[in-house]
Amino acid sequence: MIYGFAGRFTHCAALVLGLTLTIQSSSASTAQTAPPVVYAAIVDSIIHPVSAEYIAATLDRADEAGAALVVLTLRTPGGLVESTRAIVSRMVAGRTPVAVFVAPSGARAASAGFILILAADVAAMAPGTHIGAAHPVDGSGQKMDDTVAAKAASDLAAYARTLATARHRNVALAAEAVNQSRAFTEGEARDADPPLIDLVATDLRDLLRQLDGRTITRFDGTTTVLHTADATVVPIEMTLRQRVLSAVAHPNVAYLLMSLGTLALTIELWNPGAVLPGVVGGLCLLLAFFAFSVLPVNVAGVLLVVFGLVLLGLELVVTSFGLLTVGGLVSLVFGSMMLVDSPLPELQVSANVIVPVVLGFAAIGAALARLGIAAQRQPAATGASAMVGEPGEALTAIDEHGGQVSTHGEIWQATAAESIPKGSRVRITHAENLRLQVRKD
Repeated sequence: MIYGFAGRFTHCAALVLGLTLTIQSSSASTAQTAPPVVYAAIVDSIIHPVSAEYIAATLDRADEAGAALVVLTLRTPGGLVESTRAIVSRMVAGRTPVAVFVAPSGARAASAGFILILAADVAAMAPGTHIGAAHPVDGSGQKMDDTVAAKAASDLAAYARTLATARHRNVALAAEAVNQSRAFTEGEARDADPPLIDLVATDLRDLLRQLDGRTITRFDGTTTVLHTADATVVPIEMTLRQRVLSAVAHPNVAYLLMSLGTLALTIELWNPGAVLPGVVGGLCLLLAFFAFSVLPVNVAGVLLVVFGLVLLGLELVVTSFGLLTVGGLVSLVFGSMMLVDSPLPELQVSANVIVPVVLGFAAIGAALARLGIAAQRQPAATGASAMVGEPGEALTAIDEHGGQVSTHGEIWQATAAESIPKGSRVRITHAENLRLQVRKD
């Protein structure tokens, strides 16, 4: 009986073990047949703290989901070095491989974007794109002296060489992109020896097809085989907050915010208690200051723009017959042209924005000047001077020694150069010290 019980127990245990192995085998088979997941994000902006936050959040989600790859489609004129370093640090520390793809055709990854290309596990470009021109500039827009410029370029060149060495890319060309502002087409970057990029792809699907089965070396030296055939692409969008802040950090938007904010605050200061102009002006200026913190802003340009707006605002309360308006417009034009100091067109205030803003302020200034001139020509409406030219009636006989007249329902003392009989209609010619001078009307 004991042996029978033991036999039945052994048989049951074998069945349980077999069932467990079958379930594990089925799960493993399902996991193997499940399509890989690729997270895709598009970075189409200046590299600043907002875009760095967006990229870091994408990499975090990919690590948590166990994605096979993260593809960052990049098109940028450059950005802040500190934000670029933060992105690179997150890329090399993540568990998920990262491919940086400069696309579509006609796009570029300049300056900070070139550093991200060097740091990526996979660097790819679409036909008709280019990378490079990574020479550093002062974020304040001011010209750096030779010593400071040399230090900044040397520091960034060393950083580029470090990344290129770790990724087995062309170290010499990476240094030239920084020190000599060299730029490279997709063909030049791919055909260099060693190359700057890994491959050229027409679009995201073509990129995933070419990467399938490729063995890549991570930053720490470990190797990984990519499985991207028939991958499920999960697009990652910016949050609403990130989209708003990223849009604000644009030269044209920052310029409009500063202009409107300064004008609104000027109106609030001259109309205390209006509230709405003060709230709108303060909000616009705070957002503009955020944008200026990530743009190469020229301080002289900012001061000229603000000075021009103040002169235009003074036209509201000071009658200058248009002189303040002219000075404000000249200051506004020169300040707008100098506001952002960068050779990159994407980082400059567009003339299509400057011209309408200046013309709008010119129209406002012209209207205010016209109203001021018209107000100067109008007769006085209050006080003793408002009495001049008004009609009245002699209550008594009036001569140079005096008499009384009735005007505006009031009785006044009056004198006249000629004798005026009682009851005559008179016209006031002068008013001083509560005494009128009149003439017969």
